[in-house]
Formats: sequence, structure tokens, C-alpha cells
Amino acid sequence: MPRTTDGDGTPVPQRLLAAATRLFAEQGYDRTSVQEIVEAAGVTKGALYHYFGSKDDLLHEVYARVLRLQQERLDAFADADEPVEKRVRDAAADVVVTTIENLDDASIFFRSMHQLSPEKNKQVRAERRRYHERFRALIEEGQRTGVFAKEIPADLVVDYHFGSIHHLSTWYRPDGPLSRQEVADHLAGLLLRALRP
Repeated sequence: MPRTTDGDGTPVPQRLLAAATRLFAEQGYDRTSVQEIVEAAGVTKGALYHYFGSKDDLLHEVYARVLRLQQERLDAFADADEPVEKRVRDAAADVVVTTIENLDDASIFFRSMHQLSPEKNKQVRAERRRYHERFRALIEEGQRTGVFAKEIPADLVVDYHFGSIHHLSTWYRPDGPLSRQEVADHLAGLLLRALRP
């Protein structure tokens, strides 16, 4: 059975994901071989296949780990005992920050999602839909209670916000003029202004 950690205690699955993320970002998913991933991670192919059934599984996990984090954080914001406007602002800013913190993962995914197997593609779409539905429910809560304008369909509001997030990898640079928190605050502010009656 493969070792679960290396000398510094890093679990093998994390090493494999780190290596895959770096190589997918540098070379592209389709131009990265399984052999390159295992060499970069310092493990055998047997170790990779013990934790991940395929390169496709690695690509799925690159995105799924970020989405799990974002879902967990969104659930916490949505369930908080705060006014709906604050919960929406916090959730809207948080998804920007966590996307920027994981920009390689997000850009790899949006560049390579079409290369997932049909089954994995369907699974990812279902995971994303769950996230978007929870976010939309917050918008709808604000619309029902009169805090947000009702004229704009909640689905359109969600698409508007996430459309801007999906493009972050094309222009955001850590050494640019805006910090990730400033970008998050600006985008959340735009969203809230669009929602006000």
C-alpha cells in the first residue's frame, strides 16, 4: 500500500493535487501526462491510481476542492443570524476572495472542464448548481422581504455576479493595483447596488 505522507508529513493526495495543479496551469491539462504528475509529486503511478482513478479524477478534484470550500463558507454566511443584505454582501465578497486565492484551480477548470468525462462533467454541474441555488435563495429572501428589488429575476442576478467571477483568471494579477479584498468589495458593492430598490 502506498505511503500516505512524505518525509515532511504532506499527504500523498495533496502532493499529487499540488503537482497536477502546477502542471495543468503551466502546460494545460491535455499536454500533461500522468508520468509527469507522479514524477513531480515524487510518487509512483500506483500511488496516483490508489487515490485517483485517472487524470480525469485529478482535474475534477482540482475544482471540487475549491467548490467544497466555497459551499461550506456560503452555507455559513447564509445561516448566519445577520440581515440578508449583510449575508449577501459577505457571501458575494467571499466567493471572489476564495476564487482569487485559488486562481490556478479556477482557471484550469474553466479552460479544461470540457475535457472531463460526461459523468464527471455532470457531477460538477450538479455541484455548481447547488452552490448557485443557495446563493439565489439569499437573493430571493431579500426580494421577498422588500430589501432587494423584485424586478430583476434572481437567476439573472446570480449569473451576473458569477460571470464576473469566472473571468477573474483572465485579468486579475496579485501584483496589480487592487488587492483580492478590494476586488471582492467592489464586486460585492456592484451587486448590492444593482439589487437595491
